[in-house]
Order: sequence, then C-alpha cells, then structure tokens
Amino acid sequence: MKLQAVVIILAVTYPVSAHLAIARHSEALTIASVALLATLMVLPGLARGSRMAWLAVPLIIAGIYQLSRLHAASLPLYAPPVLIPGFMAWVFAQTLAQGRMPLIERYVRLMHEPGEQIDPSVRAYARRLTGVWSALLAAISLINLALALLAVPAGLLLALDIEPLVPVPQAVWSLFANVLNYLILAVFFVAEYAYRRLRFPQEPYRNLFQFVRRVVALGPRILAGAGRQDG
Repeated sequence: MKLQAVVIILAVTYPVSAHLAIARHSEALTIASVALLATLMVLPGLARGSRMAWLAVPLIIAGIYQLSRLHAASLPLYAPPVLIPGFMAWVFAQTLAQGRMPLIERYVRLMHEPGEQIDPSVRAYARRLTGVWSALLAAISLINLALALLAVPAGLLLALDIEPLVPVPQAVWSLFANVLNYLILAVFFVAEYAYRRLRFPQEPYRNLFQFVRRVVALGPRILAGAGRQDG
C-alpha cells in the first residue's frame, strides 16, 4: 500500500478513535489515539529514512508513557483541532495579501486550460470565497481552543490548576472537535459547490465527484505554491 493511502487511512481513523476514547472514558483508547496521532506526524519522515524521525520515536514513546502515568494522556488530543484549521486559515488568508493570488483563484486557473481567460466575476467570487474559507477555519480553530480550555475533567485550564468559569464536558469538546468540525466543513463545501454551479454553469467540471477529484489532485501543487510570492 502506498504511503499516501496509509496516511489517509490513519487520518480518517484518528478523529473516530479520539472521539470514542473521550466518549467512553477509555484510557487505553486515549493512549492508542495519541499513538496514532504521533504516527501520523512521523510516518512520512520514517518512510524517507529521516534520522530525526527515527530518533523521535523513542522520545514519543517515553512522552506517551509519562502522560499515561500522570493520567493526562488526552492532552495531546486537543492540539490537532486547533492547529490544523488554524494553519489552514492562515494558508487561505495570506494569499489575500496585496500582490498575491487568492488560493481559490489558483484552483480556478488550474482547472481551466492554460492561457484561457477567466471571467472577472469568477475571479472576484474566488477572492471572496478565499476570505470566507479563511474566516470559517479560523472560527473553528478558536471554538475548539475555547472548548479545550473549558473542558472537564481533563481540559487545558484544569491542567494548569485553573478552574474554568463555564465548565464544558470533555465529550462535548470531542463531539465538536472530532465530528461536527468535519460535518460543518463538508456541508459548506457541498452547499458552496451547488451555489457555484448555479451561478457559474460554464465552469469546467460536470459534477461534484469530478470536482472533488480535481481539487484533491491539485491540492499538493496548490499548497506548495501558496506560501510563495506571486510574480
């Protein structure tokens, strides 16, 4: 099985595992989820034979063991729902700077034939949509952070010996962070696609399945260029 397929399977498995661990108050599942998260982080490096990745393995194992001894194994699970959408919000937002091409416009251009003229209204829509995606991802990141701080009995504030003013059950945090996040993004993605098909029927994709395939195929190329200045 190719590395990319393994990473996708692990990435899909992780939020399910993490939510079950929290919902069932299972320490074993929590430790397994943290181990799965760590595997996702180092697997590409291990596959490349990176010395740093291999040196990180015993440190990760020691860290997981120490957290389990302190009954704080769930603390690393708070990081991905904050950092991942926060990072993606930044990826979208920084392409809106003056002199940059908005991220969605990059997709639009690559979905058309090279040199094909893009309707100005499509370009304007792409810029607005880039801003909306950035705002949505930032909001999700901030909500996840707030819930993680307020979570009981093992939230971030309690880890600092600070009693939260508005306690939130850890299961509520997990439901939002590991389930509802993805539903919100999926519903927005599909609803925006349906709206765009009505507003711009001339765009070069026949259906949602084809559109998703092209978005996924272009993803690495788009993200690799998103951090560079346009010139």
